[in-house]
Amino acid sequence: QVQVVESGGGVVQPGGSLRLSCTTTGPFFSAYAMDWYRQAPGKERELVASVNKRAGTTNYADSVKGRFTISGIGTKNTVTLQMNSLKPEDAAVYYCRATGATMLKQLEVWGQGTLVSVSS
Repeated sequence: QVQVVESGGGVVQPGGSLRLSCTTTGPFFSAYAMDWYRQAPGKERELVASVNKRAGTTNYADSVKGRFTISGIGTKNTVTLQMNSLKPEDAAVYYCRATGATMLKQLEVWGQGTLVSVSS
């Protein structure tokens, strides 16, 4: 069974930095795209950043451009999100999604989420 495991959340002051990591477990799974989403209380889940491992491309929400960096091109089934200059509005549960395939089928797998709190 393929699972997604996130780590790296925590509490940080405004202007601080955090690094989130995500990896998949399970046999024969190869992710060709991995994304970070976030969901704040009372708000819808939104895409923060994504990496297409096949195309070697990344994409960011306008709200995080220039502050967040997603890496994962050239690495198998892992992705990190470096978050700098954090703002209170960045506080949310961050979820990692992996899209890929095993030998038998295509899969889209979500992690359980990791909490990021930004507060002075």
